[in-house]
Amino acid sequence: MKISEPKLLAALPELGVEVRSGSALADMTSLAIGGTTDLLRLKRHETIPAVLHLLEEHGIPHRFLGGGTNLLVQDGELPWVALQLVGQDPEVRLDGNFASVDAAADLGRTVTFCAKNNLGGMEGLIGVPGTVGGALRMNAGAYGMQIGTYVREITLYRAADCRIETLLGDQISFEYRHTSFAPDDIMLAVKLELPSKPFKEILQGIRICNEKRRASQPLNQKSAGCIFKNPPGASAGRMIDELGLKGHSVGDARVSDRHANFFINAGRAGAADMLALIADVRERVRQAFGVVLENEVILWTA
Repeated sequence: MKISEPKLLAALPELGVEVRSGSALADMTSLAIGGTTDLLRLKRHETIPAVLHLLEEHGIPHRFLGGGTNLLVQDGELPWVALQLVGQDPEVRLDGNFASVDAAADLGRTVTFCAKNNLGGMEGLIGVPGTVGGALRMNAGAYGMQIGTYVREITLYRAADCRIETLLGDQISFEYRHTSFAPDDIMLAVKLELPSKPFKEILQGIRICNEKRRASQPLNQKSAGCIFKNPPGASAGRMIDELGLKGHSVGDARVSDRHANFFINAGRAGAADMLALIADVRERVRQAFGVVLENEVILWTA
């Protein structure tokens, strides 16, 4: 979608919004898949209600784009504009065992910064790509930990109420790859309470997690991480692997040879290829195991 209304184009910069016309979301997603639209970069988070009100007044549909690492976007000209928060400075502020973090901050850099200040607990997230806000949205975790364990406060924009508010950690339900946030809630900042650990001990935990990832995941290929959530008491990747589907492909969309729950863009795959591969693998698993796999990857499709 392209914004063409002159009054709207003139008003957005006054609200701290940079408009980048005709942006290719394929350049902003880890799958390297996605169509084109105008990208609106919000530099002042407090203006979000005013910006969204302005877009709604002009009938401009929108979606918020985070780090683009757990996302499959349709091809072609997209029927909405993409909004992206610009990180605040500084991204992380420490007060004892509390870390106040901007939602647009890079997750890996945040874990590393906290580790250097002897705050641990999030070692398993060091290799998870994307932003802190994205990790909060899906309650990201790995190797027995999840970020929700450490959340004490979250500041977010609640579209239902058209306002910014702060929730306490115990007001939010954090479950496996799921939270109680509304679909249109926008994460702005979080306060984490992290355990004190010596940096050397945290670094050793990070090294162990990184070694496990390098041994089992296609880190140097275009993917969106795990495509499916693990069913209760089972492993989606193991079921796909048992069906001999590693290397199975639709066009250039392919099941990874290293990890069967990672689907990669092995060349110039489009959204249609990846969606067809997801549907095919889900149906094969259903027929073989009687389990309907649920997407972990987020779909931006009409």
